[in-house]
Amino acid sequence: MADTKQVDEGDGGARQDAREQRRVARVARRIGAFAKAHGGAEGQVAYLGERGSRIVLVGADGGWGDIVAPTGIARQAVEKSGITVHEDFDGEFAARVRTGPYEWSRMAGIQVGGKSNT
Repeated sequence: MADTKQVDEGDGGARQDAREQRRVARVARRIGAFAKAHGGAEGQVAYLGERGSRIVLVGADGGWGDIVAPTGIARQAVEKSGITVHEDFDGEFAARVRTGPYEWSRMAGIQVGGKSNT
């Protein structure tokens, strides 16, 4: 029969929790900074798989951005930031996104066979 050991984590678990809470606070600050710069914001959290989750942010002015973070941290950060969270990125929420010349040129270059941006 194999011997088993009990591992005493000491304060390692507390340090891990503190580290995670700092990461949550850092992501929440980034969300808050985006919201402040764009007159408010709403978001949607999309699970990416092992990599984590993507927080898609849409500002009141139509500006948009995203942040990728581990799933647990992403969900806690969105909650901590206090923004409105949508289940899906569709309908009226998606229609708020305003794209500029860069996005249109990238889309045309990739999808329509126009010149690339490389």
